[in-house]
Amino acid sequence: MIGYLGIDIGSISTKGVIIDEDNNIIASSYLWTEGDPVKAVKKVLKELEKETKDITIMGVGTTGSARKLIGTMLDAVSIKNEITAHAIGTLSKYPDIRTILEIGGQDSKIILIDNKIVTDYAMNTLCAAGTGSFLSSQAKRLGLDVKDFGTIALTSKKPTSIAARCTVFAESDLVHKLQMGYKKNDIIAGLCYSVASNYLNNVAKGKKIEGPIIFQGGVSKNIGVKKAFENLLGEEIIVDENGHLMGALGSAILAKKSGIKKEFNFKIRDAKFETAGCVCNGCPNHCEIIIVKKNNKILDAWGNRCSKGAIKIRE
Repeated sequence: MIGYLGIDIGSISTKGVIIDEDNNIIASSYLWTEGDPVKAVKKVLKELEKETKDITIMGVGTTGSARKLIGTMLDAVSIKNEITAHAIGTLSKYPDIRTILEIGGQDSKIILIDNKIVTDYAMNTLCAAGTGSFLSSQAKRLGLDVKDFGTIALTSKKPTSIAARCTVFAESDLVHKLQMGYKKNDIIAGLCYSVASNYLNNVAKGKKIEGPIIFQGGVSKNIGVKKAFENLLGEEIIVDENGHLMGALGSAILAKKSGIKKEFNFKIRDAKFETAGCVCNGCPNHCEIIIVKKNNKILDAWGNRCSKGAIKIRE
């Protein structure tokens, strides 16, 4: 059987899927990046290989914050941004979708689609307020597992208003509300609402949100946040069980669509990959060059704004 591999390397988690010729996911892996995308991808490949003994991988696609690095490492035939990958992955399962809401560990995005074409998108800027890491830190402060947040939030009949436009202000407000004696479940529900409200007032500001709407990313597993979005938007929100894999799915589909056939060997994970950085002093730009090595040999280098940098290093 022929398959295609898609990898989505994020700042918090790394996802991998293998699809068949009909875009069905036949193997998947999800784990924490832990600040080392190369090591994380090697672990993902190890898990995927166990489930695909009789499958020949004929193309690799990458997306996410480390897509260039991992794409170089795996000799990918497709290296695309998250917007493209998420849209392609989602449309393969929900061809009529109009809006994609996505909240991950440290970032969030909105993608607007019309007639299966991305017409607009936006991502959060510098602040991580309202993301998965924000919720995790608040859960820790409350002495709870963030996995229980959604269930607890649904028991609230009067969510507490929490100022969540800034992580620092939110934590201060949360402590203040606890000291005032507000119920913990009301505070948790308030946090869920603040995440949804913060997203709509920042990431989705000025965007025309139309149904069908799908909610993706790790935070989509929080039923409290999903319910908050439904109440604020007045629309039913779709959450797919594989919503966290849509970027990887889209990458695999893009690898297949590329038409480039490159047989992939899982033994590549046994190679020694290294990254190094240096500053080019060839001109006043002083570009920071990223160098990728495989078994002590330079695979690729990038980051230059003129021919004196990465190109010279590769030579």
